[in-house]
Amino acid sequence: MTYRIPDLLTLLVALAASLAQPPPAPAGHWEGAIQLPGQELKIAIDLAKTSDTWEGTIAIPAQGLKGFPLSSISASGDSVTFALKGIPGDPTFKGTISKDSKMLTGDFTQGGGTVPFALTRTGDPKIEPLPKSTPITKDIEGSWEGALDIEGKVLRLALKLSNQSGTGTGTMISIDQGAAEIPIAAVIQTGAQLKLLLPVIAGNYEGELKDGQLTGKWTQGPRTLPLVFTRAK
Repeated sequence: MTYRIPDLLTLLVALAASLAQPPPAPAGHWEGAIQLPGQELKIAIDLAKTSDTWEGTIAIPAQGLKGFPLSSISASGDSVTFALKGIPGDPTFKGTISKDSKMLTGDFTQGGGTVPFALTRTGDPKIEPLPKSTPITKDIEGSWEGALDIEGKVLRLALKLSNQSGTGTGTMISIDQGAAEIPIAAVIQTGAQLKLLLPVIAGNYEGELKDGQLTGKWTQGPRTLPLVFTRAK
């Protein structure tokens, strides 16, 4: 076959354009579900890239989880992986983006078990960053203990707060629920007021330091309960 010069130039331009197409990127808002045995768990994932760094969040409406930060986000070609740091069983997603960049499918692994997941891109990422932690004062640093009364069932809690690199940080332990350390994503002190955000369990605490104790309320999902912390013995 003989090409005329204009036809040959058109062919070369089209070929160059096809070769220059970047691989499908995972940036966007994704909605779908993890396929658990006998049921599905609906989730929403948001992935965005700032400079050379990926950031992302996950929402699981059935568990009251919203805006939980993803970790270990990696994207190469059409492959994407990310994890949920601090959750028991080290939950990890490993997926592949479809050629039209509309689907993200793969495997969800937690605690040695693996099930499939499938997500559809529905738009741009909607990442709402958590408030930044502030330094905390010496009278709030340290170990605290308290208890939640849930319709007559008492759950004992341990709270550990400290400054690291000049910023408040901490963990909460539910002693009667396996005693796992739950990371506090944001520790915010304003005067005598203290706010703790724990998106891993969709919970937050707001209290006031007064007379040597923290008096406030615990909110998790639709429920709000009084919660008082005193210095650990």
